Amino acid sequence: MTSLSIAASHRRPSDISPAARFAILAAGGALSLMTVVAMVRGALDLSPTLARVHDVAVLIHLGSVLPALPLGLYVLLTRKGDARHRMLGKLWAVLMAAAALSSLALRDLNHGQFSFIHIFVPVTLIGLWRAIAAARAGRIDTHRKVMVSLYLTGLIGAGSFAFMPGRVMGTWLFG
Repeated sequence: MTSLSIAASHRRPSDISPAARFAILAAGGALSLMTVVAMVRGALDLSPTLARVHDVAVLIHLGSVLPALPLGLYVLLTRKGDARHRMLGKLWAVLMAAAALSSLALRDLNHGQFSFIHIFVPVTLIGLWRAIAAARAGRIDTHRKVMVSLYLTGLIGAGSFAFMPGRVMGTWLFG
């Protein structure tokens, strides 16, 4: 038996697979690093200043997304099921809901209209509802799958688009 199959055979059903752990850690770590570099460049005036950075919606959005990145990594990669996991998971869900809802006010790049990135709003809100309902019903495997999917799509997927040209994080990182 290989070490990977031994690790898989000793995994609890509520744990995520080694491949999913790697994907979460690699994607979350890379996006977190890009975010830190962009924030430092923006704070030190090493990149163009954007007027919309001072919009309340942008501040709420960044204020909820930025802590959700490392918190989500922590919650997904550490012990599951205890009181700390449940408390931090609830905090993460609130941050994700705030990020999704605040993004509804971020439409200046598309002349006041929603853009393709806004598809992540219902995906995130429905995913949160599904994950919470599954956990409450004791369907932990479904809860785990939805939460991993939410982290990878709602944070990593949507977050990757934040680094496109013309967006705040993209301007701070590459501008």
